[in-house]
Amino acid sequence: MEGDTTVRRIKPFGTQQYVAQDNNGAQDRCENNGYNGEPKRKPEVNLYLLREGLAASLVSVFILVLWALVHLSLQQLVIGKPTGEFNAVRARQHLEQITSAGPRPVGSQENEVLTVGYLLKQIEDIQVETAAGPHQLSIDIQRPTGTFSIDFLGGFTSFYDHITNIAVRLEPKGGAQHLMLANCHFDTVANSPGASDDAVSCAVMLEVLHSLANQSTPLNHGVIFLFNGAEENVLQASHGFITQHPWAKQVRAFINLEAAGVGGKEVVFQTGPENPWLVQAYVHAAKHPFASVVGQEVFQSGVIPSDTDFRIFRDFGNIPGIDLAFIENGFIYHTKYDTANRILTDSIQRAGDNILAVLKYLAMSEKLADSSEYRHGNMVFFDLLGVIVVAYPARVGTILNYMVATATFLYLAKKASMPGHGGGRYVRDLACATGVALLSWFVTLLSVLIVALLVTLLGRSMFWYNHFYASVCLYGAAATGKMILIHTLAKNLYYGGVRLVELGDLYFDVSLLLWCCSLVWLTQHGLCSAYAPMLMVAFPLATRLLLAKEFKHRGASAKYCVLYLLGLALPYVHFMFLIWVVFEIFTPIMGRSGTEIPPEVVLASLVTLATIFLSSFFLHFIYLVRSTKRIMAGLGFVFTIMFLLVSCGLFFPYSGDLDSPRPKRVFLQHTTRTFHNLQGEVESRDSGLWINSFDYTGMQHITPHIPEINETVRTRCREDRPFCGYPWFLPVKFLSRKNWYLPAPEVSPSSPVEFSLLSKEETSWGTIKMTFSVKGPSHMSLYLMPHRGASLSTWSFGDGTPRFDLSGEYFIFYSHGLDAPTWTFWFEIQPPADPDPSGPEGIVSVAISSHYFFGKDQRTARLEEMLHRFPTWAFPSSWLTSTVCFTWYYHYLRTDQTQH
Repeated sequence: MEGDTTVRRIKPFGTQQYVAQDNNGAQDRCENNGYNGEPKRKPEVNLYLLREGLAASLVSVFILVLWALVHLSLQQLVIGKPTGEFNAVRARQHLEQITSAGPRPVGSQENEVLTVGYLLKQIEDIQVETAAGPHQLSIDIQRPTGTFSIDFLGGFTSFYDHITNIAVRLEPKGGAQHLMLANCHFDTVANSPGASDDAVSCAVMLEVLHSLANQSTPLNHGVIFLFNGAEENVLQASHGFITQHPWAKQVRAFINLEAAGVGGKEVVFQTGPENPWLVQAYVHAAKHPFASVVGQEVFQSGVIPSDTDFRIFRDFGNIPGIDLAFIENGFIYHTKYDTANRILTDSIQRAGDNILAVLKYLAMSEKLADSSEYRHGNMVFFDLLGVIVVAYPARVGTILNYMVATATFLYLAKKASMPGHGGGRYVRDLACATGVALLSWFVTLLSVLIVALLVTLLGRSMFWYNHFYASVCLYGAAATGKMILIHTLAKNLYYGGVRLVELGDLYFDVSLLLWCCSLVWLTQHGLCSAYAPMLMVAFPLATRLLLAKEFKHRGASAKYCVLYLLGLALPYVHFMFLIWVVFEIFTPIMGRSGTEIPPEVVLASLVTLATIFLSSFFLHFIYLVRSTKRIMAGLGFVFTIMFLLVSCGLFFPYSGDLDSPRPKRVFLQHTTRTFHNLQGEVESRDSGLWINSFDYTGMQHITPHIPEINETVRTRCREDRPFCGYPWFLPVKFLSRKNWYLPAPEVSPSSPVEFSLLSKEETSWGTIKMTFSVKGPSHMSLYLMPHRGASLSTWSFGDGTPRFDLSGEYFIFYSHGLDAPTWTFWFEIQPPADPDPSGPEGIVSVAISSHYFFGKDQRTARLEEMLHRFPTWAFPSSWLTSTVCFTWYYHYLRTDQTQH
């Protein structure tokens, strides 16, 4: 390229070109990209510029084709013909039988009797069928009792009693010292049949067990199939197995089967910790691979409000493993729509093929016997459109990343070291252009967030929940248009006299530099996800070097543009797959993330970031076109029309369409609350329907259908009562601060909770020890709130140390299976050092809420009447609760306070 030149644009017949002429008076400033440093130059160079329509068409076709490839790969569930080792038809029969029992909460007959009975019958049939083969099969029904603390949902403590595990041990007839563990759960949340979460995994495991047990060649190691009956109770059954079952000591690794959606492909989204041989086993054995280390690092960051049994096996068993989950269609996860008919047989086939192949490979592997020898190091892993998985050690990834970064900096350094003043000008120009790019990103994000705020203020939040591409048209058009506008202004005003081809070349270098900086930053922080920016640097750089001669002599010719886009295809198609995963996970999550997180801000930010990332290597196209007027006019038109349609309320967030439901989640609890004062007398007692919306729109769309649920019955938090005085099933009040309380008749469950203070004593070390007993339904929540100056010192839960103080309160989640004894617990509290001289002061408030999730106590006439009034697009999950709260003070501790 010639240096110190200006541009005089001419419009010859046919192809658009420009003529570069000398200008000895050009200023040495940031906008003069005269960094080529050539002392002599041709007086005239004819280089192609892009036509506006051609540029828009090329980029649009490129994006649409790659997006179509991503969706095509997602629909291709099974690659090739099944081998017949795994029978998906038989597994579907298991799925339909398990889900035919309906919802299966812990403690219900459906969970503890019907489902357990069915699973045992199938396992015993396999045991009889394979008795003459080379394997032996042992069955153990475990009913563990235990307690632990977990830093999930802000942190709380869990206690379980007589829950159910079915453990099946398959091993050679000579026995096995080392075991693989495969885990699923058959329990569900209340009011959901749980086909995807997690009956389909148990159906797959039954068929995998059948296939492995019928092998003629004996396995080298054993396999435990754990059908756990209390995962939805925040991972209790897996804790009971890994900490108490005698077989657990022989487990060397595990595979956990989960769901965060309904159907589709199961994705590997967690592995380890460390133990790269597990990823290598999956890569080698899986027939339909689908895995991403990006998903692992995002999930483990805590951004996604969910957790799996993987955590329990890892943290309490110190065992490495692989976590797989279905993630598609999370809109109906944990709803009545999670039914067997929504899961394609091909989804079952691919999951079964993968699990069977990986388990068989690991059970035959020598590495399982001494896994500690292969423990160290992480793996970088990702799949390419579900066809193959690329995996390599993280240390190799670090070397590769730094090699790519070094090549990039050498490429830029070569330009910066040009003779004369060219190198210095290039460095200044690159710095200024980088500033322009970063400014465009910041202004774009800010502008789109302003649009999101306007949508929120207009009361149209979550319009995209049932119309995803409407958000792309609104926020994507706004983001793209704003970036093009900023760079067009920079080109015409700031770079008024600079050659367009040189600007295009400069802004390619800017994109390369920014991606390279992100590559270095992620690598230095030890993140395996750094492979993504590595791809976004390596392929564009290689493409640019290969096309350098073409670009230098002909500019932005059609040949150059097509080859340039082809060079970007692989990293872009993979990056678009990652974008699909992000939206597939986070869009449904906005429907259950509570009333406090503004969904427009989240989704608008995600769309804008996706636009910024995808447009990064198209920035230089803006400088290679003569005009962007029609492009900006088109984007402005799309944005304006979409904004008007959204403002008019054309896009309703929810849908009751049975083929593609997008339900609004609402929790209803018909509850009676009783509060006692310091003297043990009833201070207040009321009954009502306590209503929680689990998305940002609250009752905005419900009120027209049920007028009495309005702002006049919004609740206010009573700070002097544990957890505001309401029966939270889990400690999520920070997520849903907007709730409603509608007066209703008193509830009268057939088995009311019995809550008693058994004893109190003052210890020699100055604390007050209080012992309680509780008899109630299978699910209860215990709340402890020490008063001013008092503090819990020890208790009977977990390891004895009270943990996870939630703003001065403690939450204990309790559940039990069948025939559980009375729950007895104690705690010690340190009284205030300086008692209130004005009189007795409470030192602790203790409340317990009992939750009736099944059976005849789950519904009342008033609750049924209210449920029938909800529109078809809502999913109201409902049950009965009863709450009892006592407050004690230091000098007045009664032992006869009992609530029935």
